[in-house]
Amino acid sequence: MRRSGAEDDPSARERILVAAEELFAESGFDATPTSRIAERAGVPKGLVHYYFRRKSDLLAALVERLPDEKIEPSHVVVPGDVAASLRKLVAELDARMSASPLLSHLLWREADTHRAVREALQERFRGVVRQVHAVIVAASAGGVAVADVDTASGLLALAMSYRHSVARHAEAAGAIPPSMDREVAFIADALSLGAGAPPRPA
Repeated sequence: MRRSGAEDDPSARERILVAAEELFAESGFDATPTSRIAERAGVPKGLVHYYFRRKSDLLAALVERLPDEKIEPSHVVVPGDVAASLRKLVAELDARMSASPLLSHLLWREADTHRAVREALQERFRGVVRQVHAVIVAASAGGVAVADVDTASGLLALAMSYRHSVARHAEAAGAIPPSMDREVAFIADALSLGAGAPPRPA
């Protein structure tokens, strides 16, 4: 059977997702009925269910809209300079994470009650850890203890994750989210000093 004109409209699905993103951010997932999404998107309610059989499928689709955070180490590594390399990586990740602050804030909020969202965000966090790790190793030419690199990667990824989870609140209050220069410098200095190495026996 041939689909109707509305179902053939390639922009309808996009309008539904945009409407869902806005309304979930405004009112929360549970408090937003699909009828409001349809009204905001300017489509029949049945079309929402045509593209997304369950409301939770909308959340899953929104997760997929998060910008790709994969950055090749060669694009940011400054050989022999861990701090400069990490600053460039943070700037690149900031630009990508900041491309969709409303969506990021929404998904962070819904992660507590929706397993699929939580797992997707956890995997993205692990991806950031892996990228920080790769950049440190490349910039230091392997001259840093593996355990120290692991610790530094986790700490910087946690700091970035927290910063972006609260960025929308800071911007709404008129505050500019601080840069991470101090954190990057601290981590680079700690790595150069071998701060994570076990103490020498007395």
